[in-house]
Amino acid sequence: MPAALREILLVTPVWNDSTRLAVYGMELAGALADSPHPIRWVIADDGSGGDEPARLMALRERFAEIFPNVEVHLAAEHLGKGGVVREAWSLGPDADWLAFVDADGSVTAADLLGLIGQAVAAGTSVLGIRKRTATTRIVESPWRALAHRGFLLTARLVLDLQCADPQCGGKVLHGGRYRRVAHRLFENGLAFDSELLCALDRDGSTWLEIPVNWEEKKGGKVRPLRDAWAMLAALFRIRWREG
Repeated sequence: MPAALREILLVTPVWNDSTRLAVYGMELAGALADSPHPIRWVIADDGSGGDEPARLMALRERFAEIFPNVEVHLAAEHLGKGGVVREAWSLGPDADWLAFVDADGSVTAADLLGLIGQAVAAGTSVLGIRKRTATTRIVESPWRALAHRGFLLTARLVLDLQCADPQCGGKVLHGGRYRRVAHRLFENGLAFDSELLCALDRDGSTWLEIPVNWEEKKGGKVRPLRDAWAMLAALFRIRWREG
């Protein structure tokens, strides 16, 4: 008999984003409440200012009526998505599984719970990927699709990263394998997924890639043209560190 699961730590990073989380959070809370797994949900605020922390605390109260095991972690300063996800993951040093999902709901709650279930059943990390199949649909603007394909090609060329979609905002990682490489992770921006997967790959870890439904949401902070150069520079930094 496999050992009983102790904890699956799920992180949802937010930065001045409580309006988008308010909608998706209710959907996610409902899905988590129906899950048979011991999930701890952490809403990780990335140093938002003003009244945003208070709004997140109020949202937590609403979500807790549906799924009680939810908390808010407030970073002391703005770290970037990668930085706040890693900081929140450190709250579960013994967690069997570490997961994250974007707050905008681009990956459905049902698909996220499916990824968690498949990771636990297979005993290996599972990545959601944006891929049109008979059962999945992708909704994105032409510019977003073009930028996505360009980044995939660049990541393969620069890092030799063989992953169909490093940037999809739904991942479930084996806790022990993540902790083996955590000290090698430095990227706090949008390239943190690529650095994470590159480090896992160099360490000998493998993963499953599962198509999910994905829908681009209005009001997102990703600006493909603006962010392209920063992400390209990050990929070369990762290559220099990982070799």
